[in-house]
Amino acid sequence: MNEYDSAKMADVLAAAYGTETTDRPEDADIILFNTCSVRENAQERVFHHLGRVRHLKDSKPDLLIGVGGCVASQEGATIVKRAAYVDVVFGPQTLHRLPQLIALRRASGASQVDVSFPAIEKFDHLPQARTEAGSAFVSIMEGCSKFCSFCIVPYTRGEEVSRPIADVLAEVAGLAAQGVKEITLLGQNVNAYAGKFSDLDTPDAPDHADLAFLIETLAEMPGIARIRYTTSHPREMTQRLIDVYARVPKLVSHLHLPVQAGADRVLAAMKRGYTALEYKSLVRKLKAVRPDLSISSDFIVGFPGETDEDFEATLRLIDEIGFSDSYSFLYSPRPGTRAAELPDDTPAAIKEARLARLQEKIEAQDYSARRKLIGKVERVLVEGPAKKDPGELAGRTDSNRIVNFPGPGHLIGAYADVRISAAMPHTLRGELLGA
Repeated sequence: MNEYDSAKMADVLAAAYGTETTDRPEDADIILFNTCSVRENAQERVFHHLGRVRHLKDSKPDLLIGVGGCVASQEGATIVKRAAYVDVVFGPQTLHRLPQLIALRRASGASQVDVSFPAIEKFDHLPQARTEAGSAFVSIMEGCSKFCSFCIVPYTRGEEVSRPIADVLAEVAGLAAQGVKEITLLGQNVNAYAGKFSDLDTPDAPDHADLAFLIETLAEMPGIARIRYTTSHPREMTQRLIDVYARVPKLVSHLHLPVQAGADRVLAAMKRGYTALEYKSLVRKLKAVRPDLSISSDFIVGFPGETDEDFEATLRLIDEIGFSDSYSFLYSPRPGTRAAELPDDTPAAIKEARLARLQEKIEAQDYSARRKLIGKVERVLVEGPAKKDPGELAGRTDSNRIVNFPGPGHLIGAYADVRISAAMPHTLRGELLGA
């Protein structure tokens, strides 16, 4: 979501001022920091990075420095109080107001702060998406209303608000016309999508479209070959959405379904709203209709009060599910959340040892799964040069695995068939068969 927001900031400024991005801060007229507050010490990292560019402001007084994103939403005017050289502070829901904030700053000479929550207003004011890539992000909803005890997101991005389905379809159609073949639908809790049918007013028409209906509709759109979505909440994984995996082959065989922990006691303290058994039941239903579905997840290790027995329950869940990947972190207390008030007496060394065990187990599972792909042919969307060897290409499989292989640069943005030749620690190697 932050990558999407950063791209939209660049689009807004390009439309307003004709700006272009640069990799050299010293060449910039505008420097924006797009921030995330999910992890601890996020605020201090922001001020650290601001300090690294302050000297540029001293030598170039007209340089404009801004802070956006969730830390901006959380801290607001406090950022300007601590760093008076910051010109604009804006939240995730007000990034479309950047030109107005900049104009006010230049006219008044005073720093501008707008961290309000104007629902989905920003989507009505963003310029049309422009891309030359084969894949694109499409934000379909904002915020989260689950209020898990550890999470700051509802306070920094607001509660769940969905875009009307007509707006989403129009954006995807525009991307498809530019050659985009693969889209990723975005939201903090994307499978809670409930977009209004704004153009239907018949009495018996449904009021909202769910994610299942949106996916089925997008699958009919010419040019779109693959559909992904992230991030999901198990409480919103409906039977209708599960059934889509049986009916829509364009929906990829990969699902990111955060579980966070495997012990029911911990899940209850997290306010997740499901048990480990209910999570496993969802996975069984999904794999019954899509046997080759790969599932990645999120884990929080060392949640307040987590015991050795609780952690072992998480490891057993991992063994039973067989995850393809994970985002796993030590618990970070976030100010203002309910979990921040819970007693936590587990030593840091024990938490770190648990995290290492968990990550090692999931990496071993993923490596075993990737080895089973050797000799098979995978269709990949070629995303660009390989990270470690720019002379090779990197493509993404349907199941969200990266394959590096030799091939001509003109394949970037296209699909290619690649035979898997080797499994590396975090990637695959392959041989190009055809495009």
